[in-house]
Amino acid sequence: MAAPLIQILPPPSRQPVEPARKPPWLKVKAPGGPNYVALKHMMRDLKLHTVCEEAHCPNIGECWEHHAATFMILGDVCTRNCAYCAVAHGTPAPLDVAEPQRLAGAVAQMGLKHVVITSVDRDDLPNGGAEVFAACIEEIRRLMPQTSIEVLIPDFKGDLDALRIIVDARPDILNHNLETIARLYRIARPGGRYARALELLKRAKEMNPELLTKSGLMCGLGEEWDELLASIRDLRAQGVDIITLGQYLRPSDQHLPIARWYTPDEFADLKRYGMSLGFRHVESGPLVRSSYHAWEQIEAATT
Repeated sequence: MAAPLIQILPPPSRQPVEPARKPPWLKVKAPGGPNYVALKHMMRDLKLHTVCEEAHCPNIGECWEHHAATFMILGDVCTRNCAYCAVAHGTPAPLDVAEPQRLAGAVAQMGLKHVVITSVDRDDLPNGGAEVFAACIEEIRRLMPQTSIEVLIPDFKGDLDALRIIVDARPDILNHNLETIARLYRIARPGGRYARALELLKRAKEMNPELLTKSGLMCGLGEEWDELLASIRDLRAQGVDIITLGQYLRPSDQHLPIARWYTPDEFADLKRYGMSLGFRHVESGPLVRSSYHAWEQIEAATT
């Protein structure tokens, strides 16, 4: 691959692990506006889950006030136990076959122009639950044909038949987060494989070259600056169109500690670096999460 068009200076020396206070740029307003409250009630009434709540996303107030949410299907209990994730793990409940219809109804009720659908890992199910993703896409297309659909999928243990089920359902964006660098996978994501995540993104693009693919990385788990840049290059080498880069925030004392805080200037450097490699869009900032401003990301990537 050609050398990047810009040179990025190494970041400043490491800050102490787990500083007593978050930097001021990570402080957000507590949620509680009228749209947030109404959406919260609707989610409970329809028995739907959101990753916004389950993963303790700091942007929940902003996104829900914009009537944007990332729906989490296949239950709220994951069969894996990633060391950075706040979602509960254990034995999931039986499959809810009516979930796609309820989800599509919520999308219609909210009048969403863009919807993001993700899930827990369901290694207990054939195809990892890929058919449920496809059914959700089909139901939303039936009720809201103008709504763009993004899916944030698990790795399905590398099962290409499962991936094919989702690609054939024709979402507008297919996202699988790389999450962290190769060296930290064994610690942070023991159920996943770095090479397998890259292969999934590559194969999705091969199955449908017109499909927008997307991935994301958390910063601050203990990676070195050069390792982070290498992972960004790895994603571009798979033909990924959109990447998101954000600060890792520790959900609890039982999760991996924060190795360092990245500054807004460093995230700006990462954005410029990513764009120099040829990504269609790079969303980079301390509070960025996979679905942060997702409704704007698809516009930026398609114009």
